[in-house]
Amino acid sequence: MKKKTTSTGSKLEKLGVHLGQADYVVALAGNPNTGKSTVFNAVTGLRQHTGNWPGKTIARAEGGFSYNGKKFRLVDLPGTYSLLSATDDEEVARNFILFGRPDVTVVVIDPMRLERNLNLALQVLQITEKAIVCVNLMDEARAHGLKIDGQGLSHDLGVPVVLAAARQGEGIDQLLAEIDNMAGGRSSCSPHRLNYDIIPSVQESMDELVGALAEAYPGMPHREWVALRLLEGDQQIIEAVANGEIGKLSEDHVATGTISACGN
Repeated sequence: MKKKTTSTGSKLEKLGVHLGQADYVVALAGNPNTGKSTVFNAVTGLRQHTGNWPGKTIARAEGGFSYNGKKFRLVDLPGTYSLLSATDDEEVARNFILFGRPDVTVVVIDPMRLERNLNLALQVLQITEKAIVCVNLMDEARAHGLKIDGQGLSHDLGVPVVLAAARQGEGIDQLLAEIDNMAGGRSSCSPHRLNYDIIPSVQESMDELVGALAEAYPGMPHREWVALRLLEGDQQIIEAVANGEIGKLSEDHVATGTISACGN
């Protein structure tokens, strides 16, 4: 049975696994123990469709919600500390953000471990402009006397920042509004990113690699990021480019489709 919230009136409808064809896809990323699953449950209604990621034994959890008349598919990525792909979980999260082309990526962070969590957020911002940072567990932060300047953090990161306590439903309305605006093209961001122009030799090498990647894989997104990983010696990326697997990742991590199976 579909569930509706009362806090957002008729705007939000929790669809669980009964979504059908989605208008937009949202990726949910974050370190372990940031309350990411609680955020997922708050907007989808506690029900998930689970399967495995292509070629992996790692569980893939998805759910859906409708907001302002549009259907959103929410993909809960494995909890990870980095996108540098030292583990299978990191590889799955990175590849979906890179090649699944989600309409919005929400990065959930813990205010009490801000420095460590921002490492992942900054890596996501290096990949995509369509990102929102959700500072969850604000109830615990307040209990420890911590205050977070959401506006200041948003200014520094160049993307929307939402302060939330998902267990109590706090901040969920604002998060949904930010997702809706970003997916619908009504908001734009200028995320904080590393600037390689100040190192001419690196920028020249990147430009050369980007050109070669564009020629070999015309439809591949985020070629600049792939070029950077090649320069840094990422062995998995090097092998994926050499054997052609990189050209298939968009198909393996496609971000469109339906959710129709029964959840658990």
